[in-house]
Amino acid sequence: MTNIRDLLAKNIKKYRSVLGLSQAKLAEKVDTSTNYIGLLEIKRKFPSPEMMERLASALGIDTTELFYRELTSKDTIKTYRKAAIEDVQGAISRIFEETLENLNKDP
Repeated sequence: MTNIRDLLAKNIKKYRSVLGLSQAKLAEKVDTSTNYIGLLEIKRKFPSPEMMERLASALGIDTTELFYRELTSKDTIKTYRKAAIEDVQGAISRIFEETLENLNKDP
């Protein structure tokens, strides 16, 4: 099982790579140092909530996507987002089904 620090570090690096951004370019976009981005990617630092928002914005994703399943080398941002949306759609469908079942039960 992957821990949150591992997942975050891998996803920052993978999103950055998929977008063709160097650590320096990402650092510039989020107003931090290249060294800090490197430390995030090797799990030596963990970003504040504010920095997570800035990173997600710079990567063109929602902050929660930093913690989704690990990207693979075959993933693109589009295929990754599609998979994430399908995961959310399935969860919402289950919630609606359970709610309807509860409403249809005798009081």
